[in-house]
Amino acid sequence: MFDDVSIKYIQLKGGRLTKEQKKYNRELNRLRIAVEHVNRRLKIFKILSDRYRNRHRRFGLRSNLIAGIYNHELAM
Repeated sequence: MFDDVSIKYIQLKGGRLTKEQKKYNRELNRLRIAVEHVNRRLKIFKILSDRYRNRHRRFGLRSNLIAGIYNHELAM
């Protein structure tokens, strides 16, 4: 259905994961954690966590400004 979706390997009952599967899961978890940290930082601004009550025309502009502020903080 989706080509760019990655799913971790799970250990079946009585089975073991191979070293390659464990390595893949660790790399996938590292990427997932980085994305979750960005989501957390953006939710601090309340634009993603609460209902947006302002003009919907400006939602894209404001979300881009917030993302720019976050990127600027990362660059420092």
